[in-house]
Amino acid sequence: MANVLMVVSAADSLTMKDGSEHPTGFWAEELVVSHQTLVDAGHTVHIATPGGAKPTVDQVSLAPESAGGEERADGFRDYLAKIGEELSQPLVLSDVSIASYDAVVMPGGHGPMADLFKDADLGRLLVAADRDGKVIAPFCHGPAGLLSATDDAGTFTFAGRRLTVFSNEEELNGGTGENTPWLVEDALKEKGAIVNNAAAWSSHVVRDGNLITGQNPQSSEDVAKEVIKALG
Repeated sequence: MANVLMVVSAADSLTMKDGSEHPTGFWAEELVVSHQTLVDAGHTVHIATPGGAKPTVDQVSLAPESAGGEERADGFRDYLAKIGEELSQPLVLSDVSIASYDAVVMPGGHGPMADLFKDADLGRLLVAADRDGKVIAPFCHGPAGLLSATDDAGTFTFAGRRLTVFSNEEELNGGTGENTPWLVEDALKEKGAIVNNAAAWSSHVVRDGNLITGQNPQSSEDVAKEVIKALG
């Protein structure tokens, strides 16, 4: 069985286009579903955050209308409580060696747009993971973290790679809307990634070699299953 590093944002707010602060964090469904699917398959998952800070769940993601009903929302809360100790004491991202892991998984929520996109420690890990052919699997807003990965010459590690990400359509019509400070899809395209998105709010996974990406929360389980397949 494999060791999986789950990198989670430590941000609890995102500065919006108008300068206001929008409460955020990780999206419950994405962390819970991917974590549970990987663990149920027999893999070991370690959670890491910038600075080892306890990550914050986006409260909107626990609302019944966002979670897919009260029962699912309660299930997410129960699972987060079950792994509460892991979440309270995550690994310090800067201390992590990629040599200890077979895959890096990055769930979203808007948090990665506040910290992971520019985190040098994450960038170092991703460059090394890609060089070693290890599985890299961000989804929804998680691919914002890919933007941290540049080599010594400043070249984006994932330029020319096929991927999917929370789409502009989803962001503008069901995310944080016109006040969103920047669009992850556009930022990845500007860096040279080849973005392949599907219909809004439908599960969509793109695999390009060791890079596995998912478009939105609905893709959480399918991303985890593709990671399991890639790990053999």
